[in-house]
Amino acid sequence: MSDAALPGAAPRTEPAPGARPVPFRGGGFRPTPRRWVGPLVFAALFAAWEAGSRMGWISPIVLPAPSEALEAFSNLARSGQLALHLQASLSRLVQGWIFGTLLGIAVGFAAGLFSLARAGIVPLVAAFFPIPKIALLPLFIIWFGIGEESKVATILFGTFFPTVIAVYGGVDGVDRGLVRMGQSFGLSRWSIVRKIILPGAMPAILSGFRISASIAIILLVAAEMIGAEYGIGAYVLLAGNLMATDQLVAGVAMLSILGLTVSWLIGRLEKRVLRWR
Repeated sequence: MSDAALPGAAPRTEPAPGARPVPFRGGGFRPTPRRWVGPLVFAALFAAWEAGSRMGWISPIVLPAPSEALEAFSNLARSGQLALHLQASLSRLVQGWIFGTLLGIAVGFAAGLFSLARAGIVPLVAAFFPIPKIALLPLFIIWFGIGEESKVATILFGTFFPTVIAVYGGVDGVDRGLVRMGQSFGLSRWSIVRKIILPGAMPAILSGFRISASIAIILLVAAEMIGAEYGIGAYVLLAGNLMATDQLVAGVAMLSILGLTVSWLIGRLEKRVLRWR
């Protein structure tokens, strides 16, 4: 007997002529990769910039053409100065970011897992995080000297606080039902942290890495502008003082490439660590 013959059964409705089927939405709004869009946008922007400069719409004094900035970049590479500036900046950035991140992860997990640590850490982070970290560079120079230590300390201090907030927020946002389920199965505290809390907090932690890396690059440039012989920040400051806009744009381009590289590396880390999503 068909369903339509059953007493009380709702009659079947046939789709209207010409009606389109509803697309399947089981992907959870997962973004589809479009690898060509980003390079195409950059190419269109630079092409418009170059065309505007060659046609005289953009003054070379105000903003030089991309070809002029590329020539300044090539001259910098041929002279050997590019390697010196990059080596100095990357050394400071890597040291400050890694040490600040490791310390921030430890303190953030302590605040997220232990009530006593949370009561002492959260007010301190709320008090110190809004302070512009570059304003503390003179104090770091007094403490550590004018050398590399003060610059690394500035980057470390600026990286530490957003990492603490990201880790603490990620740990605190893990579903408590999953934690209770782990406890009901007799998992130890360390197993719960390793198998439930850490994977659940990892998306927030990696988002914090992106923010802290951007802050680290900003502080790197500011610290090098105040007192450094070599570094991208020192090169940009010197180019600005000499009104060499082509070199200035080349230095800004180096910072942009550095930021894109860091973002790509963190993106690769996300794909590897968050494969379970």
